[in-house]
Amino acid sequence: MKNALRRIQPKPFKNLVLAMLCAMGAWGFIEVADEVAEDDTKQFDEAILLSLREADDTSDPIGPIWFEEAARDITALGSLAILLLASVGTLVFLMLIGKRRTSLLFLLCALSGVALSQGLKGLYDRARPDLVPHEMHVLTASFPSGHSLLSAVIYLSLGAMLANSQPRLLVKSFLIGTSIALAILVGLSRLYLGVHWPSDVLAGWSAGAAWAILWVIIARLFLPRQETESSGLEQPAPPSPAQTSRNA
Repeated sequence: MKNALRRIQPKPFKNLVLAMLCAMGAWGFIEVADEVAEDDTKQFDEAILLSLREADDTSDPIGPIWFEEAARDITALGSLAILLLASVGTLVFLMLIGKRRTSLLFLLCALSGVALSQGLKGLYDRARPDLVPHEMHVLTASFPSGHSLLSAVIYLSLGAMLANSQPRLLVKSFLIGTSIALAILVGLSRLYLGVHWPSDVLAGWSAGAAWAILWVIIARLFLPRQETESSGLEQPAPPSPAQTSRNA
């Protein structure tokens, strides 16, 4: 009975922490969106973008050519094409290991993330930066950054799923940290390439993180325990002494 209580008690606390993080992300987005609507971020946005360009030539990003190419490679990690491939691969993997409910929730998370990104872009309809030349082609509105939002949704969701399958805190921290780092790098690359205002990226990170955490909470509440806490890849438990003696 005591062991059962130990297993049950941490879950509400973890869900409470996740709910607080989700609320913080949503609050962060609302605050940034409010500042953008009142045009209070103009000075901040312009200062950051200009700091990433050569002082005597705003068409030239700071740093060597190879760094510019690296920024384009990193920004591709947040593109719809790459995120689609990553999502399809994840869905197939989850189906193969028998986690159909998890795969369904991940699919809903990804699709709703795309809908959220496009809906917010249409709602705010902010123009792309015209302060510096763009280093890439852009097709949609600027606010919030779709690359930042969707990379946060997809990578944080993947990181959370993988972390839940690992018993060691160090491994969990590494997986979550890596997913956060990927989302941050994608957002920073959008600034470096001049295709987003800094406030776009901040809003994208906030909304994407809140959305990913919301779906993690949903998974923890509605998925069976074995689907949220095992990956299907764990090693078989070693035989007990009793089993060993019987086999002998």
